[in-house]
Amino acid sequence: MMKITFIGGGNMAAAMIGGMLTRGFAPADIQAVDVAPAARERLATEFGIAAHATADQAVGASDVVILAVKPQQMAEVAKALRPYIGRQLVVTIAAGIRTADLSRWLGGYRNIVRAMPNTPALLRAGVAGLYALSDVNESGRQSAQDILDAVGLTVWLDREEQLDAVTALSGSGPAYVFYFLEAMQEAGRAMGLPDAAGRTLSLQTLVGAARLAAESGESPETLRARVTSRGGTTERALTDMQSNNVK
Repeated sequence: MMKITFIGGGNMAAAMIGGMLTRGFAPADIQAVDVAPAARERLATEFGIAAHATADQAVGASDVVILAVKPQQMAEVAKALRPYIGRQLVVTIAAGIRTADLSRWLGGYRNIVRAMPNTPALLRAGVAGLYALSDVNESGRQSAQDILDAVGLTVWLDREEQLDAVTALSGSGPAYVFYFLEAMQEAGRAMGLPDAAGRTLSLQTLVGAARLAAESGESPETLRARVTSRGGTTERALTDMQSNNVK
């Protein structure tokens, strides 16, 4: 089994570690590095993995290094890791950090996969876009996919710039869904529904509609048309949305 080290022990790292353990990865094969004692204690207690304050020994013994630090910290962290990177697959989950920049900070290293997961990974229900530099072999690509598959679905992309669209669509997408859910609940309140009823009706409508779209095999357009009776209230609401350029 491959040895994996997480650099950074925040929520996304914890989600990935939890998912990997559920998928059969062994705690002994996963370790983490974080400067915060509280983060190290949480990872060690919750998952039974080794957690370190420094990266030297942990990174040197790893097959895969996952960079899970904030984007603004990436340059400093990558430069500090440079002496210990020589054969490992490096996977970055930091939004907006280009592989060209990461490669430069790592001294020209190019065995890099860039991933853009999203927050539903916390429930093992995420989706991630993946892009690999040409130096990554098939085994490296499979390792990256196995890790991200532990917290959801994966989509490989041919061009790195497509990750900008992934960020906009699925990376930020949960916020759009929560915004819509918030609006539905506020509308229910405005129409006189009790808060608890409005929350249940709104939330289950989104969950059920998403499941129907995922499991029916039919297009959103077809499913929408089935709900939209000609001349009915749903059609009038959709017409109003279209006139306001909601899409």
